[in-house]
Amino acid sequence: MTMIGKGQGMRIRRAKSADAPSLAELATQLGYPSTPAQLRERLHRISPASQNAVFVAEAKGTGVVGWLHVSKQALLESDIRAEINGLVVKQGHRSLGAGARLLMAAEDWARKHGCESMSVRSNVIRERAHKFYERNGYEHYKTQKSFRKAL
Repeated sequence: MTMIGKGQGMRIRRAKSADAPSLAELATQLGYPSTPAQLRERLHRISPASQNAVFVAEAKGTGVVGWLHVSKQALLESDIRAEINGLVVKQGHRSLGAGARLLMAAEDWARKHGCESMSVRSNVIRERAHKFYERNGYEHYKTQKSFRKAL
């Protein structure tokens, strides 16, 4: 088990299949109701490891209190970048450093995988998240609408 960060009773590590129940609970808190079986399958599909990483924040005596999914994006219109696809910290554990530590782990992963920059999308109603990203050096550079079509 690789340690990404340690201190103050919290460590950041790569997610594993056994984390699925905690990941599902947190995805549901984020607004994406999910079951442990769904999260186990999604973790399995997120590969190869050179293109994606899922990190968890594990608090001593509490278990998993947050997760972050980052992926490498090879795009035609820009240099290779990493994108944070999801980040959530458990209610009651926010503003205690888990999110910032997860962000640092993702940024380190992105650098090691040749990414030139990091990007993240955040729902317009998540003002607390916007302030979090700004405190961590991210700048708001574009507002857009998202569209989806079921297939």
